[in-house]
Amino acid sequence: MTLPAGITIDDDQAIGLIPARGGSKSIPLKNLAPVAGRPMITYVMAAGLKAATLSRVYCSTDHPAIAQVCREGGVEVLDRPAHLGEDDTPVIAVVRQVLETVAQRDGRMPGLVALLQPTSPFLLAEHINACVQALRQQPAADSSQTITPVFHNAHAFNQRVVEGGLVRFRFPEERAAAYNKQRKPKHYVFGNLVVTRSRAIFEGKDCFGAVSVPVEISRVYSLDVDTAEDLDYADYIVASGKVSFPGQSRQMI
Repeated sequence: MTLPAGITIDDDQAIGLIPARGGSKSIPLKNLAPVAGRPMITYVMAAGLKAATLSRVYCSTDHPAIAQVCREGGVEVLDRPAHLGEDDTPVIAVVRQVLETVAQRDGRMPGLVALLQPTSPFLLAEHINACVQALRQQPAADSSQTITPVFHNAHAFNQRVVEGGLVRFRFPEERAAAYNKQRKPKHYVFGNLVVTRSRAIFEGKDCFGAVSVPVEISRVYSLDVDTAEDLDYADYIVASGKVSFPGQSRQMI
């Protein structure tokens, strides 16, 4: 896999990409589902537009209602081909298609792309800036990503598997050696953002690449909305003031 012919990479440019297809099995038109009275996608739109490290913010979508919300909010829409709107379409294929489209139009490809998932409504501009800056400070890295500490009961050493109708610990030896919270090594789960080098994508790597720089965030900002219960929880988080959106337009959030 190589760069399109005649295209160069502008390593100084970073863009935001919101992948927002219209199909969703868990919640119909999930990306437009309301969170605290606003379409969920507008939260990441606000974060991307506020982030000083991003030169442009694009949305790749196949749905006219999503496209309208994005255009009204100042996000440029790129029509997604039908073959990239299936349930099993890998996001890396969408990222690659957007980068190629931008490069063919502008004559150069942005060096970094921040993947702004619309189901992560509590993404902040400061998360984006921190990830872009962290990646720029590590020239050998393929990506940077936000992470958050895993809560104790979900730690790998506490996880179980069921085999033959019986439950057992997945890592019994490790758990025996680290039997309480204090003895367990600190583990993390994905936060809400990955920023990837375009070069790595066209080298055949996925969005995380082989070498990724961590940026730790508070767990409350890492919510990924997948079910109706997640939407209820998102409403609760906003109403309770557990998240704040410093400097971002209230019209967008």
